[in-house]
Amino acid sequence: MKKLLLLTLFTTNLYFGQAQNYSDAVGVRLGNGGENAIGNAISFKHFFNNKASAKIMFDYSDNLTLGLLLEINKPIKNAANLNWFYGAGAYVGLNAEKTVTSRKLLGAQGSVGLDYKFANAPINIELDCKPELNFIDEINLELFNFGLSLRYVFSRK
Repeated sequence: MKKLLLLTLFTTNLYFGQAQNYSDAVGVRLGNGGENAIGNAISFKHFFNNKASAKIMFDYSDNLTLGLLLEINKPIKNAANLNWFYGAGAYVGLNAEKTVTSRKLLGAQGSVGLDYKFANAPINIELDCKPELNFIDEINLELFNFGLSLRYVFSRK
């Protein structure tokens, strides 16, 4: 029932409002550290339409983790090129700490934040909070996973 409700909310929100004026951007996300599965990462964002986007992140620091987020983007009135977003997704990876064994990572992640595209430059900047819930090896909840992303926009609408 919860899955059906979430799916309905996601698809309903795809048709209202207008979001960013770019299609594809790639760059880096700098996270705040801690026990996050995805902190510092290579980040790719793609807009399917004016409202829905997908974000793929590859963590290259202490973990080797791949994450996918599906997000809904909404404009902020009277603030050109500035949107807020929310979404959810999952990640999978390996914890590459310098210990005897490495730990497998599998979990769910959410996202909420602000996304800004500079009007006269191919630059996108994003500030987000991305809580994570790890399921495998040990259950771990990280609520305050903050990050700052800087991306190069290579495809405009």
